[in-house]
Amino acid sequence: MQHENNSSMRIGMVLDKTFPPDPRVENEAQYLIEKGYELFLFCLTYDAQKVGLEDYRGIKVVRYLSHRLLYKSSAMAYAFPYYKLKMSAKIKEFILSYQIEVLHVHDIQIVSAACRVSKTLKVPYILDLHENRPEIMKFYPHLKRGLGKWLIDTDRWKAAEEKYSSLAERVIVVTEGAKEDLLERTNILSQKIVPVPNTVLKAFYTKYSLEERIAEKFEDDFVLLYIGDTAIRRGLLTVIRALPELKKSIKNIKLVVVGKSTEDYILRAEVDKLSIQHIVSFEGWQHEKLFPSYILTANICISPLHRNKHHDTTYANKLFQYSSLGRPLLVSDSTAQKEWVEKHQVGLSHQAEDIVDFAKQVKTLYRQPSLMDQMGEKGAALIQSDFNWDKTAKGLSEIYQQIKKTR
Repeated sequence: MQHENNSSMRIGMVLDKTFPPDPRVENEAQYLIEKGYELFLFCLTYDAQKVGLEDYRGIKVVRYLSHRLLYKSSAMAYAFPYYKLKMSAKIKEFILSYQIEVLHVHDIQIVSAACRVSKTLKVPYILDLHENRPEIMKFYPHLKRGLGKWLIDTDRWKAAEEKYSSLAERVIVVTEGAKEDLLERTNILSQKIVPVPNTVLKAFYTKYSLEERIAEKFEDDFVLLYIGDTAIRRGLLTVIRALPELKKSIKNIKLVVVGKSTEDYILRAEVDKLSIQHIVSFEGWQHEKLFPSYILTANICISPLHRNKHHDTTYANKLFQYSSLGRPLLVSDSTAQKEWVEKHQVGLSHQAEDIVDFAKQVKTLYRQPSLMDQMGEKGAALIQSDFNWDKTAKGLSEIYQQIKKTR
């Protein structure tokens, strides 16, 4: 790939957790490296032997020592100064040690620390919002009980998101809906907010290897597949509760769940209560290299999200993974995913948390195999033409080209 003339710009990505894995961070970093930028990634480690600089797939990863207290204090980053002070000292050392010229800060928990150093050293920062963190925090189990309920104020996080987005050189979001939401809440100029969706790398659907044991395990089933985090807000209780009704007309139906969360016990208890253990397979979390094998066993791939401000303005990466391999989708009516699926005719939608409507839409697809095939074909073509990483990441390059012109 031909590099742009960017060798003079050093980008410092800032991540407040261990790395790898983080597909979005890795994809963005490698894309910018391919464009000719020199990229260093600030991240954390809990192992003193891993502190320092390491080359990871071309990314210069710089790990700083952290500990559990510091990790837990990140949840109170906008209530107490401890986390901000500790992190800003590490980020300052990072900038000075590696002569960083632009900071690329991933998400809002660490941006207050990055902004503090940005002002001091006059290094601009870009804020990369992976999600609507203040909204989604409302659904975290640890914020609904105990000290978390009293110490963590999501309104403060919302105010921080608005403040640090306004101070940023540019803001990256994942959908047009997320951009519109931020524009409504701030006075940021529209051109400073750039959507970069979490689409798939071409290698995901062109260079995979199949695991035969997975195909064999479900070869006689009509598979509803879910991949990803299984927290209750993701909607799997709706699916589980629809299965007894669906079993009446689809004798070989099977729900396959690839993923996990701390709330899995609730899902399993519901399966036991309904005595449908034989038609639900909890596969646990699996390596991403196995996702194509699971997707290709599926008849319908699902994303039954509950509706909330976060889900309504973001795309789940699974949508693009499902479609890339030619599978029809059934998604809840969370705004962003419903509009995407219906606009491109790659699946159907159901009312969120509506057991009856979910079952109805599954039966609609089941009775029309040719429709499922058409939706799958349209999805695969769409990903290949428009919704792959090479296409959607162009906004990243444009951001840095614009910043370079102003330097």
